[in-house]
Amino acid sequence: MEIKHRFVETNGLRMHLAEAGQGPLVVMCHGWPESWYSWRHQLLALAEAGYHAVAPDMRGYGQTDKPDAIDQYTLLHLVGDMVGLLDALGEPTAVIAGHDWGAPVAWHAALLRPDRFRAVIGLSVPFRPRGPTRPTTVMPQTADAVFYQLYFQQPGVAEAEFERDPRATIRQVLYAGSGDSPRGFRAPGQDDVGMVPRDGGFLTGRETPTALPPWLTEVDVDFYAIQFKRAGFRGGLNWYRNIDRNWELFAPWSGAKVNVPALYVAGDRDLVMAFRGMDKLLLAFKQFVPQLRDTIMLPGCGHWTQQERPAEVNSAMVAFLKSLS
Repeated sequence: MEIKHRFVETNGLRMHLAEAGQGPLVVMCHGWPESWYSWRHQLLALAEAGYHAVAPDMRGYGQTDKPDAIDQYTLLHLVGDMVGLLDALGEPTAVIAGHDWGAPVAWHAALLRPDRFRAVIGLSVPFRPRGPTRPTTVMPQTADAVFYQLYFQQPGVAEAEFERDPRATIRQVLYAGSGDSPRGFRAPGQDDVGMVPRDGGFLTGRETPTALPPWLTEVDVDFYAIQFKRAGFRGGLNWYRNIDRNWELFAPWSGAKVNVPALYVAGDRDLVMAFRGMDKLLLAFKQFVPQLRDTIMLPGCGHWTQQERPAEVNSAMVAFLKSLS
């Protein structure tokens, strides 16, 4: 099997795709700060299992177009990109998977267009129903620190920090979020995590690894660094700058459920698991996703689920896909 690359037109964008295999379509959406390359292990595994696996550079990333306006990065735009991708590929339906920010894209694609996305796989980030209040108003902040998503809101601030040395940024972020980071285990919903000091930046205090964990090579870091050195970080950060706008736009779907077959996979050392309210959300998950087939927690795995545990994720994805037929 071989990973091939091409460009398609979708939703007014020129989008770069990596793809492998033939068969039923599986679309895989990456998160921040990542690339199609985050799915490198799954592209080949799914192709070998008899599927057409496609991993795009998402809007604002890599070789895909990067609109200038912040309001061009809402979840409605991102889901629209995926619908347009199916049209460009000539496919009526697909299974959609997503990791990190790509997971909300996948969950909402299944929510809005179950006629096109017949099943959904979420990694790291579960489906979160629309809450009663504007999201940024309830994000943690203290006199000394703010939640990282608040830090990302001001255009130009995080970009300046990350773009000073893209390679060092990627190296630190991937290591710090992994299950190999030396931080202690944090139970779901028990701690406020992801805080950025008001007198520092996102990378302040993050350990620079002397050696990379086994799942990550210097070649991998180089690939990501080249992508972000060329494309910058603004596009991906603009996703965060639409969190409140997404809340406004999704008012018509308040209380709506994801009604297609679903799989959820996460690591028990993923810091997302320790976000405020995550313990209650996971306990009630099936209320919002009635056809949730399985929740798989990978021991010792951090945030980069499909990269840290490719064999387990591949196995879980293929088993789920086979169960659909």
